[in-house]
Amino acid sequence: MPMMMQQPTFWWRLVSLGLISVLSGALALLSFNPAYSPRRGLRWVGLIIAICLVFGLCINAGPSGLDAFIQRINWTSGIVCARKMILLSLPPLIGLGLFMRRGAPTYAIGTSLLVGLAAAAWGAFVFVFACPFNDPLYIAVWYSVGCGTVTLLSRFVLPWLARW
Repeated sequence: MPMMMQQPTFWWRLVSLGLISVLSGALALLSFNPAYSPRRGLRWVGLIIAICLVFGLCINAGPSGLDAFIQRINWTSGIVCARKMILLSLPPLIGLGLFMRRGAPTYAIGTSLLVGLAAAAWGAFVFVFACPFNDPLYIAVWYSVGCGTVTLLSRFVLPWLARW
């Protein structure tokens, strides 16, 4: 961990995921109120995610070529990392899902996307401290897979469970 903390990709992951988690969590909590629409917040979160990904991929472009790409992706470890992120995201997803059920969101799909993003970013934020890889391409691919899975799960399950 002391060696990882000296590298810029560690701080990129930590700051990006913390920012996305806090922003989407705050917007999700606001969207439980029927007077708030999460549509504008979703656009802002999407823009921030895109900026964070572009910034991270510009930190270290790495070698080119198909062999280098396959080696950098390291799919066997990537699947394990994505699974761990998904498991770490489940407790906040359940907690925010229960809050969503108690609230009165008017746009349940948007609210469930924000809940999923907040839970996924939180799970990935926690996983940053245990992730053995520091390649920006690996991080962009596998963290996106893990966070995307949780967000899609939230998108399709929470509106069905949180009907009021």
